[in-house]
Amino acid sequence: MMFGPILKTTRLVAGLSQEDMSERTHLSRSTISRLENNKMELKAADLIRWLQATQIHDVSVAAVAVISGVDLVALTQMLTTLVGGFISFLF
Repeated sequence: MMFGPILKTTRLVAGLSQEDMSERTHLSRSTISRLENNKMELKAADLIRWLQATQIHDVSVAAVAVISGVDLVALTQMLTTLVGGFISFLF
């Protein structure tokens, strides 16, 4: 499975540069680049650190979603729109 685009998107949505990600995950910037470009295998420990660094709050659910190929960004945007619309409907 190709995780690179998902990793890159979560990093960008979190507003982090590759250098920021490197500092937060204790991975080299070149490792961050290789992971985002599918040139390196994603390890479970790296995924957990990545999700923590991007402040995805429910790491276990997010990890399962990533492994299953769910686009976390699209899912988050859809849920935000849905919840926002529901709140607008209430008031």
